[in-house]
Amino acid sequence: MNKIFTMLAANGLPDPIQGKNTNLSNSIVGILNGVIGILGIVAVVVIIIGGIGYMTSAGDAGKVKKAKDTILYGVIGLVIVVLSFAIVNFVIANVIGNNV
Repeated sequence: MNKIFTMLAANGLPDPIQGKNTNLSNSIVGILNGVIGILGIVAVVVIIIGGIGYMTSAGDAGKVKKAKDTILYGVIGLVIVVLSFAIVNFVIANVIGNNV
């Protein structure tokens, strides 16, 4: 019975267990979007950590600089994550021809 479901999924036909079409491009997009989502959360956490470091620096120039750098790196990471999300979905939609 599992062989039948595997064959259905390989041909892009509806999977009776999940109730949706499963094919390679949908799987790739799902995995990449999941990873990108996790990286986005990490970037936001880095920004929050930098903000906490900035608030608790008590005017120490070294701590302020470190906190500002942490915030900057978090923002840069977040921009990269957003751009990579757009690029991945654009490439998958246009190259593979799957409307995601």
